[in-house]
Amino acid sequence: MRIAAIDIGTNSVHMIVVQVRPDRSFEVVDREKEMVRLGAGGLGGRALTEAATASALQALSKFRRLAESHDVDEIVGAATSAVREADNGRDFLDAILDRTGIRVRVISGAEEAKLIHRAAVYGVDVADGPAVVIDIGGGSVELTRGTAARIHVAHSAKIGVIRLTEQFVRTDPIVDRDVRRMTDYVSDEISAVVDRIVKLGFERVIGTSGTILSLGALAVGSGRAVGSDALRNRRIPAKQIRRVRRELSGMTLADRLRIPGLDPRRADLAVAGAIVLDTILKRLGARDLTLCDLALREGLALDYIRRNRAQIANIERYPDVRRRSVFELAERCSYARDHSRQVARLALELFDQTQPAHRLDGRAREWLEYAALLHDIGVHISHGRHHKHSYYLVKNGDLRGFEPEEVEVMALVTRYHRRGQPKRSHDGYGQLGSGARRTVRTLAAIVRVAESLDRSHQHSVASLDIVPGAQDYLVRLKPDGDTELEVWAAQRSAAPLAKALRRVIRFEVAAGGARTGARKARPKVRGRVHRTAAAPVEAAADPAGVPAPDAAAATGRIH
Repeated sequence: MRIAAIDIGTNSVHMIVVQVRPDRSFEVVDREKEMVRLGAGGLGGRALTEAATASALQALSKFRRLAESHDVDEIVGAATSAVREADNGRDFLDAILDRTGIRVRVISGAEEAKLIHRAAVYGVDVADGPAVVIDIGGGSVELTRGTAARIHVAHSAKIGVIRLTEQFVRTDPIVDRDVRRMTDYVSDEISAVVDRIVKLGFERVIGTSGTILSLGALAVGSGRAVGSDALRNRRIPAKQIRRVRRELSGMTLADRLRIPGLDPRRADLAVAGAIVLDTILKRLGARDLTLCDLALREGLALDYIRRNRAQIANIERYPDVRRRSVFELAERCSYARDHSRQVARLALELFDQTQPAHRLDGRAREWLEYAALLHDIGVHISHGRHHKHSYYLVKNGDLRGFEPEEVEVMALVTRYHRRGQPKRSHDGYGQLGSGARRTVRTLAAIVRVAESLDRSHQHSVASLDIVPGAQDYLVRLKPDGDTELEVWAAQRSAAPLAKALRRVIRFEVAAGGARTGARKARPKVRGRVHRTAAAPVEAAADPAGVPAPDAAAATGRIH
């Protein structure tokens, strides 16, 4: 399975595409990032700006195309403080859904902190004891304390780098007075949670996010750019972060833009980031910081994997989204697995061997298989009218990957597999085009016979072989047990198929097969019936004399 996870942050919009491994770990197969400054001017309850939302929507549209190019099975998205606080945040989420089809949820600060912690302890070994995780974003800072298995403290503080820069940075370079004011403000905001963490104790401090990785690169760069691989899981002495803070605070923006290894798009926010990180490390009394390149987006992927193990297993069993959604619906409705698969198998054998008469295409064959698998799910509601309940459940079962008319065809096939015949006055059927109506009639007739051939639910028909004649089809059954009930039921149900194929339908048990058994009393059946089990049995409705369909017969395509 492949998942795309999107983090709509205050400063940046990130996406990763991951391949889920059999052990439920993952590997990143692609990643993308855009610095859109969504929170610029939009924090503290103000509106997201038109320019920022336009940039974010453009980035997300690109992300959607990238995800589709990787054939992802699911896209999960979360928005953080900028959207949480903006008075037009809901409008922005609606615009994302309209433009891209991606449904994004707003997460709380505490939930954001927990997701980041899960990602950090996934990427960094914390077996030696509890760890503190720090993530510095544009609008907020997340602090957690916990192990790989449990999070004991999760806190979000409104001291992100965009927020602090807008509030405290008034000169270039920043003056000492404003450095002190920002430091005191940050210290006040984190004092309670940091004191609690210190009291509980910890073994290491992990730093995630672009801001911290950027500062870590400066701390080890020695005047040269440092790649992300060289930073992963690297321990940085706290005193090196303090040095970077002093150097950045004394530089102008123009000077910072020339620093190797510092992303130019972060240069104006780097001072606030350094002050926040240094202040937190000081209050914690931390000796060093372990860098981690996993953050919220990886946390979203891990959380999805944790909550959807059954669905992921289904995706691995059925990589095709159409087939998977059919089996998911069947399993939700507690379908009779073995019977349904037997009916589907026999239906496909009937379809394939009568194709010269019905001339339906491969897509109709697919609809037949899925309808046969789902034909009895209405029993989940009640048996008496289960064919009608099956219709409702298929039509409203959230079958992904299918067009609405395809769902309608499959639902109608389940509707007519048992009783009654399609009528133009019936909802759904009457609205279809003539070609689709013919497809429904033919497929429903096939399912009706296939279902009869497992009337006992004992799977006593191993296979079937159809011998075509000038005006008939002889269905020769290879038995795997007592098939008397199946022959009787198939004989009663064959009239719609005989009409659809314009052929007499006869059944016989193949010579040398298992005996069907003798019964004194047999139900009365219209039409000519040969009483010996090995002899042919004609369909209840004999369409003899009706010519076979010509080359212009309709196909299974919907019109």
